[in-house]
Amino acid sequence: METTTSSSTPHIPAQPEYKSPWADKYRGATVEDLDPPPALSTKPTDLISNALMSAYERDYTHLTVISEHNRALLGYLSIPRLKELLKKGTVRDHDTVDKAMLKFRRKGKVYKVITMDTPLEELEEFFNGGTSGGIQQDFAVVTDVGRRFVLGVATIGDLEEFVRRRPA
Repeated sequence: METTTSSSTPHIPAQPEYKSPWADKYRGATVEDLDPPPALSTKPTDLISNALMSAYERDYTHLTVISEHNRALLGYLSIPRLKELLKKGTVRDHDTVDKAMLKFRRKGKVYKVITMDTPLEELEEFFNGGTSGGIQQDFAVVTDVGRRFVLGVATIGDLEEFVRRRPA
């Protein structure tokens, strides 16, 4: 007696697995492998001179700006941009950070969450504007999955240094 089995789902040919063009360069590394330094945060009411001094002491190019009330991430302070604003006289060192900070726009935008587990090829895509509507990014704020805590800041320079140091 012959028995046949019937399957309710048709056979789907196996699709070739997508491989990022950067996969060989990073070989499975994640943001955690960059060992990003902890984020240095400032408040909107802090003096620009204090924020600048803190950035210089740690050789940071970006500072996150957080709310004094609930530590919510409000924006960031780009030190190269701040130097330009000071040079032009747009702001002064005794002004508050809120006069020079770049605010995050939250309305109607979907943000790419960058965590310690984010693969480096995704981080590179983010820097190159692949996940932000074609707008290149200088840095990424690294958070926990729930975006409640700022864990660090990663820059394109960090990524380039990682590739340079890593053996081929």
